[in-house]
Amino acid sequence: MKHESVVLAAHRQGLNWTTVIVLTLLHAAAIAALFFFSWTALALTVAFYYACTGLGISMGYHRLHTHRSYKVPLWLEYFFAMCGALTLEGGPIFWVATHRLHHQFSDQDGDPHSPRDGAFWSHVGWILWGEVNHNNTRVMARYAPDLAKHKFYMWLNNYHWVPNVVLGAIVLLLGGWKMFLWTMCLRIVAGLHITWAVNSATHMFGKRRFNTRDDSRNTWWVALLSFGEGWHNNHHAHPTSARHGLAWYEFDPSWILVSVLKWMGLAKSVQVARVDSRIVEREAA
Repeated sequence: MKHESVVLAAHRQGLNWTTVIVLTLLHAAAIAALFFFSWTALALTVAFYYACTGLGISMGYHRLHTHRSYKVPLWLEYFFAMCGALTLEGGPIFWVATHRLHHQFSDQDGDPHSPRDGAFWSHVGWILWGEVNHNNTRVMARYAPDLAKHKFYMWLNNYHWVPNVVLGAIVLLLGGWKMFLWTMCLRIVAGLHITWAVNSATHMFGKRRFNTRDDSRNTWWVALLSFGEGWHNNHHAHPTSARHGLAWYEFDPSWILVSVLKWMGLAKSVQVARVDSRIVEREAA
């Protein structure tokens, strides 16, 4: 089958000026936030960052919606998806389709964001140059048919910007411009770059425990900032595993939360990589 990722062939399109303008304004606002510091704003921003990037991307879009590494009640699955939409990384169908294509063609022709096409390209270039199918739910649903069965996911993919508009209006009304700059603009920009670093940095820097066919690596600093997503070589070797940090020193907050949810009876059918401990010990040595 011809590479299906032609749907995401952004390098064949022109510069997406809407995306460029939005990201430019967000970055300018994020820098402006630093001039209006308060401990309350910082604390709320960290809390929102965890809810949106930690629960929404790591727990939701990635480990649950893309790889189905565990199951939770539908209401919680929907909640994680709503948190994911608040990152401004697109709707769940788009995100899942893109990531599944990444695994299918990882660092090969057809990968939407491989550093082999350039570090800048893998980090943000693929988003800037003609990402025309971002809202083409009908086309993207071909790669996420499990999500396309749900009217909620179809709606959220078409209107993924709505949760941010609603949340932004509430924050602006209750907290003013200072809180808006921090909890919305700075939080979104930080979340974008950390997620993009999983696409770029973890395919360029770090150690390789497993001899995968791609360039994936375990990058500790990305893991710390992304709630365990930086143990990327582990993930590419065992993509359906809910646990990414396979050694005691590989801090994986999302795996800890999955374990807690399992203990509470909310997470079931949890997939975990079974790795010979000697492999981990040999790398540590």
